[in-house]
Amino acid sequence: MDKREIYDSLDKTEAQTQDISVMLGKIKKELTQIIEKNAELEIENQHLRERLQELEQKNSKEEPGLSKSRQNLEKLYREGFHVCNDMYGSRRVNDEPCIFCQGVIYGERH
Repeated sequence: MDKREIYDSLDKTEAQTQDISVMLGKIKKELTQIIEKNAELEIENQHLRERLQELEQKNSKEEPGLSKSRQNLEKLYREGFHVCNDMYGSRRVNDEPCIFCQGVIYGERH
């Protein structure tokens, strides 16, 4: 290899190194943006989880569910019997819904 070929080869390698450096700079910049976005999304996700937990706790305090006696009435109703005052104990025809029974079971929960 003569001196000219060595110099040209070194010049070409330098240009390739500069191109690689520019590409690495762009990749680093994009990676930084991705990491920042990921951190933002993790924080937002954590805030949403906390908010969801607050709402679930609030709902569980507001709606404790049916009392034991209402659960028993609900069981009788599901088995096909009326639990309302007018027709208590009689069979519901074809298990048709009864708004009065549902009022007794799911009405005011105090």
